[in-house]
Amino acid sequence: MPATRPLIAVLCFLLSICFAASPFLVTDFAGFDPDQFPVPQDNPPVQPAGYAFAIWGLIYLWLILGLGWGLLKARQDGQWHDMRKPLSVSLAVGTLWLAVAVASPIWASVLIWVMLLTALAALFVAPVSDPVWAAWPVGLYAGWLSAASCVSLGLLAAGYGLMDQTTAALVCVGLAIVIGGLVQTALGRVPTYGIAVIWALVAVVVQNQASTPVVAYLAGGGALVVLLPTLMAFRKT
Repeated sequence: MPATRPLIAVLCFLLSICFAASPFLVTDFAGFDPDQFPVPQDNPPVQPAGYAFAIWGLIYLWLILGLGWGLLKARQDGQWHDMRKPLSVSLAVGTLWLAVAVASPIWASVLIWVMLLTALAALFVAPVSDPVWAAWPVGLYAGWLSAASCVSLGLLAAGYGLMDQTTAALVCVGLAIVIGGLVQTALGRVPTYGIAVIWALVAVVVQNQASTPVVAYLAGGGALVVLLPTLMAFRKT
């Protein structure tokens, strides 16, 4: 109902602030500890180089600014409302994610997939107008989650002995490439989604170019695959 739209707008904005504040509240998480897994995960090839995680700063800031702009300028807008509903779920789960990750990699993986699916639901209904404030920050967020959710699967697969580290990296990096390419192609817009996926894949190349080149080659080729629909999306902006 239209009467609920301002409430959801306020809620979504406040959740974006809580989400961005969560790293300050859970200060003892700096990535999964290798010993959180039955098979310790030291330098797993599925994981991107550490610098790549700096993208979270931009994601946090852009979501806050975008949802703040929407709160002021598009509080009653129906398309914004459709985006805010699943995005609120994703941000609420994301606010709890770090605390869960400290305790359980398995539940952290479950939750990051919930974050991804609800972020994608928000992305596909994001307003066509005002892309800089609506679709683009959500696209960057969903793109990074697309890679991160696959990384979480790779860590679990190797960490619980289902696959060796290299095989887990190949399977899960491949999955990230498939998801990234299909989503960006289906969207036909929002190039920030593909940019985030490419950012993660290039960081996997950097992580593995010396130690596990086969994973680096796959990630590099995948970045080129995702680049094509991303460039096409730029043409529609």
